[in-house]
Amino acid sequence: MPIYTKAGLPANEILRKEKIQILEELEGKDNSKILQIAILNLMPLKEDTELQLLRKLSTAGKNIKITFVNVTSYISKTTAPEHMQRFYSTFEEIKDRYFDGLIITGAPVEQMDFEEVVYWNELTKIMEWSETHAKSTLHICWGAQAGLYYHYGINKHLIDNKMFGIFNHKIDDKNSKILFGFEDGFKAPHSRHTTIYKEDIEKVPGLEVVSESDTAGVFIVENKERNQLFVTGHLEYAMDTLDKEYKRDLAKGLKIQMPENYYLGNNPNENPVFSWKENGDKLYSNWVNFYLVNN
Repeated sequence: MPIYTKAGLPANEILRKEKIQILEELEGKDNSKILQIAILNLMPLKEDTELQLLRKLSTAGKNIKITFVNVTSYISKTTAPEHMQRFYSTFEEIKDRYFDGLIITGAPVEQMDFEEVVYWNELTKIMEWSETHAKSTLHICWGAQAGLYYHYGINKHLIDNKMFGIFNHKIDDKNSKILFGFEDGFKAPHSRHTTIYKEDIEKVPGLEVVSESDTAGVFIVENKERNQLFVTGHLEYAMDTLDKEYKRDLAKGLKIQMPENYYLGNNPNENPVFSWKENGDKLYSNWVNFYLVNN
């Protein structure tokens, strides 16, 4: 089953070389049997994130039309304006549409107070809109923290050292469909300077901790209506994403620890081990098939 994107998106040719079926545009065609997913991409390397999320969504085996969305109150410094103008829609352009799914990505602003983020007011409008215009919203990393703060008043907390690497996770809610086919001890990447406290979530009757890690803390939270998911890690990451982050920060002279449980033999001169690939495939396939199709 194909993923439909805008014509000329750079990720399209890369995905086609990986034998992923990509079709471009849908003008004049019947969209009634195609799932509509909007992706609010707040990550700095937008083309990398586009590629990662399209890869994962392709595993669901459904016809999916992707609409990339950007905020207008902040201009990306790391993605060409031409790319944003050609391949992205603004919230004003999509606010009257209804989507089967919405993904809100992470963003490199987690050490700031939410209200200090320049596009916070715009983001809150989108999160409010999502409650009536998206069947299910998947929040990732900082997007998860922002969603929990806006919808439920749960704040994030700075941690002493960056949570950076691949960690084991256990399943708390075995009835949640998001982890269908998973087993305790599954691996997932994290890359963040802040965390959410489990006790804060447990004080909210409408929320359930689905998965957590003894090392990385809360991983997946779901609301009782099953239409909001909050994932504090990055199961969409490609094999080399943490490697690029690590080497980028080293080059900048930043204080950064080697990502844990990532390189073969924990040696940064060796290749990363792609230990979470199937878990990422399953999580995104589960979201599409259980939350967007059968919900």
